[in-house]
Amino acid sequence: MGTQRDMATIAVYSLKGGVGKTTLAVNLAWSSAIQSSRRTLLWDLDPQGGASYLIGDGKATKDQAQAVFAKDVEPAKLIRPSTIERLDLLAADTSLRGLDRLFFSLDKKKRLAKLLESLAKNYDRIILDCPPGLTETSEQVMRAADIILSPVIPSPLSERALDEIVSFLDRQSGRHAPILPVFSMVDRRRALHRAAMERHPDWPVIPMASAVEQMAIHRAAVGSFALSSPAGQAFASLWKGVERRLTRTK
Repeated sequence: MGTQRDMATIAVYSLKGGVGKTTLAVNLAWSSAIQSSRRTLLWDLDPQGGASYLIGDGKATKDQAQAVFAKDVEPAKLIRPSTIERLDLLAADTSLRGLDRLFFSLDKKKRLAKLLESLAKNYDRIILDCPPGLTETSEQVMRAADIILSPVIPSPLSERALDEIVSFLDRQSGRHAPILPVFSMVDRRRALHRAAMERHPDWPVIPMASAVEQMAIHRAAVGSFALSSPAGQAFASLWKGVERRLTRTK
């Protein structure tokens, strides 16, 4: 089992919305819990709460998600089991819409990192589903994570958004997590997508697939109902690569 020293935080983040970020976070969390048998927490930081909907128990939350960062509520008090064995959920709610303002007013650059440290004894892997945009929240995430996965739709605009993230990080002082771009929603029939993959042949690829669309119907990760599908195998392969990278950096 993991110790405080070997807990790792994986952030799923993109400058743009609608690029498959939550899909990626939920499927990585499933792989961590089921395929690697790791004690896993999915922390939903996106006010839209997509991950919370997909693997939560459906019970209404009390709009306390932001209070964790003000230290009015301990994170452990809001954590609940998900619908997946070994995977817990710290759900999002609408209070997170004010999280950037809170971080700015607190002026505590490592608040998220400190909160993650407080959870390290209970989990081997913590997955952060982050809101889009370059914000106070994203800066907290970049300081706290061990690795950042950034889904990129194979198009010049989406690649440009990734370049903006990298440029932003390079301008910041201090440490930031390495970024692993992941091609998302890939349709190999499209010339634009094929050209992007030729430019970056080493980036992992998640295909556009009906199994991914069915996640909202099943309210489950692809691996739980279509593991042998191309999408299911792509998520499993990506997770193995993430684990290998984390192991090398420990």
